[in-house]
Amino acid sequence: MAEVISHKGTVTGCSGGIVSVEIVSESACAACHAAGLCTMAESSRKIIEVPLAEGETYVTGQEVEVCLARKSGLKAVLFSYVIPVMFLLILILSLSNVGLGELAVGLLSVGGIALYYLVLYLFRDKLAEGYGFYIKK
Repeated sequence: MAEVISHKGTVTGCSGGIVSVEIVSESACAACHAAGLCTMAESSRKIIEVPLAEGETYVTGQEVEVCLARKSGLKAVLFSYVIPVMFLLILILSLSNVGLGELAVGLLSVGGIALYYLVLYLFRDKLAEGYGFYIKK
């Protein structure tokens, strides 16, 4: 198992010590010969901003590889998927046991998850310090 997660991308810009790299995320079936006819194949474009290392220069349109330590990727999955699902289950079960109606339990649970993601958003700069993206040419 590789210790690094990497994606090929294209440099879209470089300013202020930050390189913007566009990566294309494709579903597993995007490479299928029938992908154009099938509605299951999908892809999305994402822009990743990577701090520019000292002495490195990149040109718009240059092909690069954006890398992240696997440990950091697993931490991102934990914060974005695992914790919210556990939080949602705890909210639903505890609010149901209190005796609230289904509508109230659903609305309060969704509100709790919205609050969780709001807190993540507010602390995004602090959380971003723990993720070290880097570029390989």
